[in-house]
Amino acid sequence: MSILNEISTNLQQGKAKVVKELVQKAIDDGIDVKAILDEGLLAGMSVIGEKFKNNEVYVPDVLIAARAMNAGAELLKPLLASSGVKAIGKVVLGTVKGDLHDIGKNLVRMMMEGKGLEVIDVGIDVSSEKFINTAKETGAQIIACSALLTTTMGEIKHVVEAAKAAGIRDQVTIMIGGAPVTDSFCKQVEADIYTPDAASAADEAARVCKEKCA
Repeated sequence: MSILNEISTNLQQGKAKVVKELVQKAIDDGIDVKAILDEGLLAGMSVIGEKFKNNEVYVPDVLIAARAMNAGAELLKPLLASSGVKAIGKVVLGTVKGDLHDIGKNLVRMMMEGKGLEVIDVGIDVSSEKFINTAKETGAQIIACSALLTTTMGEIKHVVEAAKAAGIRDQVTIMIGGAPVTDSFCKQVEADIYTPDAASAADEAARVCKEKCA
């Protein structure tokens, strides 16, 4: 088994310490850092994402796999930066104003990072202005809004309207999700994409960024 396969397999099993050691060994052996990222870490996280989508693994499994990925990614980050490897796109992610839930949002962030996206996590209880200003400052392709309460869903519409008012509506894709959110609500508030779970959100975000950056 190649070392990159070993990294992927151990990541899926959530073995952070082993993943870190294997990534260091791969670096020492002169393996291309992008290959370590793509064929080792991201490949492993992609398997976890698919299994999560199919209910073969659950939230705790994703969390420990993400922790293992982060352990390896920490070693790669400075090397990727110096070799000019960039993320496939940028996403501003947050839970809307009035909503303090963050477990779903955190899961989405891990899945998106597992697809090679740079995620700017603006946290919980986020105003429409903060979503828009952050997107403008960072040049993000996507704004991803999470709402877990029926009482806060309406805030998503404010984000869409704020994007129009700021003149960036045609530049950013607005993705939405959360327990009470539906596809018909997405159409109603004129957002772009609704996804039912974290793995689907990551897939869609990766697709959008590849298209926008092509």
